[in-house]
Amino acid sequence: MTFVFDHIAIGCASLDDGAAWARTAFGVGLPVGGRHPRMGTHNLLTAVGPASFLELIAIDPEAAPPGRPRWFNLDAETAALAAGPRTLTWVVGTPNLEDSLAAARAAGFDLGRATEITRGDLAWLISVRDDGALPERGTLPVLIQWPSEIAHPATRMRDLGLRIDHLRLDHPDPTWLEAALGHLGVGAVVDLEIDRRPIAAVQAAVRRPDGAQVMV
Repeated sequence: MTFVFDHIAIGCASLDDGAAWARTAFGVGLPVGGRHPRMGTHNLLTAVGPASFLELIAIDPEAAPPGRPRWFNLDAETAALAAGPRTLTWVVGTPNLEDSLAAARAAGFDLGRATEITRGDLAWLISVRDDGALPERGTLPVLIQWPSEIAHPATRMRDLGLRIDHLRLDHPDPTWLEAALGHLGVGAVVDLEIDRRPIAAVQAAVRRPDGAQVMV
């Protein structure tokens, strides 16, 4: 199975708050992406490469309640995000999500189930747990499968010059996490720093167009 780095998801309490924060943190205004009716969320998007992107995501106050926990653990995280946006998780592309999730389950990892999501005319599959929680608080990645018959959606997005230099994964047991990522086959898709911290968390080192690096 071939895996590739796809994007990071940065949660924010509201998309207006996220847009204002991004202008300060990154020095650019992030374009609007769209709405996800199944999850009651909406986002801002920018390409960070030919097949990868950066996403700011928040609960959409105009959307109908989804009738299930939202993805990216947003129902539980939104109150904490009032203190400011932060990276919730990283997302890795796979050509066959069902097979990848089955292999993960066989190895003892519950990454969720394949769930169809739409945004405008685009539809894709992504791993979502029934409770909305992120595996290992986002340090294990979410898996995504884009339609094979189209170009990667990053090709539709504006590239404002942001780049992701590396990800820092904090975990109480970094040896276990490193082994888990290797077992899943995703440990080499992006430059990773794995550190020992009491609470698992994800941070992304984002390089601005002016060359400055921001940890998010």
